Amino acid sequence: MAKIINTPSVNIPELAIYFGNKEIHLLRYFEPEPGIFIAESRNVIEIALRQGYEPISMVTVERMAGDSVIDMLPDTTPVYLVDQRDAEKNFGYMLPGGMLCAMRRKKILPLPEVLNNARRIIVLEDVENPTNVGAIFRTAAALGIDGIILSPACVDPLYRRAMRVSVGNACLVPWTFACRDEKEWQEKGIALLKEEGFTTVAMALREDNINIDDAIIRKQDKIALIMGNEGFGLCDATIAACDYVAKIPMMNGVDSLNVAVAAGIAMWEFTR
Repeated sequence: MAKIINTPSVNIPELAIYFGNKEIHLLRYFEPEPGIFIAESRNVIEIALRQGYEPISMVTVERMAGDSVIDMLPDTTPVYLVDQRDAEKNFGYMLPGGMLCAMRRKKILPLPEVLNNARRIIVLEDVENPTNVGAIFRTAAALGIDGIILSPACVDPLYRRAMRVSVGNACLVPWTFACRDEKEWQEKGIALLKEEGFTTVAMALREDNINIDDAIIRKQDKIALIMGNEGFGLCDATIAACDYVAKIPMMNGVDSLNVAVAAGIAMWEFTR
C-alpha cells in the first residue's frame, strides 16, 4: 500500500507539479520522453491505473484517505494528505472528488495500431474545446467506438478538463494524432484512412448531403466519421476528399448542433 504523508502545507516542492503549470508544460515535462497529465477524482484515477498509466504522486484530503483506489497505487507512490481549504487556496481550484494524481503519459500510438481491427472510428479535425473532446471520448467509450483519430490542431485528450469531462475514458478508447502537422493532415489525412479500407463520412452542410441514417452508410464494413471545428466545421479539402457527406435531419430552422452532440447522435446511428 502506498505511504500516506501528512502535509501541513501544499507549498512544498513535491506538489509544485499540481499548480502553476500550463498543460503544455506538463506535456513537455520529461521531453523528449512523454510528459505528465493530472487525473482528477477517484473514478478517473481508477480507470487510468487499470489502463496501465504510471502514477507519480497523489494529493488527497482526509475524507478520501481510506479510499480503495489508494490501494491500487504502487508502494513507492507518495500520497500527500492535505487540508482541503489550504489546497484550494494555494492551488487556486477545488480538488475534484477530493483527490488528484499526477501520471506519466504513454507514448502516442502509431496510426496503424489504432486502426488495426477497427471498424467504427471517429476522426476529429481541429476540435479546440476540451469539453467537447472529453464528451466525445465518453460517448465513444459508451457506444463501443474502436478508436479516435485527431488532427494535429485538436486539443489533447489528456488535458485536465478533457480528462475530467471524459470521466477517464480518454485513457480507455484507443486514440492518436493522425499526422505531424496540419499541412500533412490536409494533404493526405483522409487518404491514409482510405488506404486502411475505411469509408469516410464527413459531417457537414452541403447540397449533396445524405442523412446520417442512410442505408448506404450503414452497410459499409469500415466507417470513419469525420467531425469538424466548433466554429467553421470541416475544411473544404477534407469534405472533398471524403466518400460521403452526411447530415443529421433537424427541424425549426436549426442547421447545426454542438460537435459533441452531433458526434453522439452519429455514433449511435452507425453502431446500433
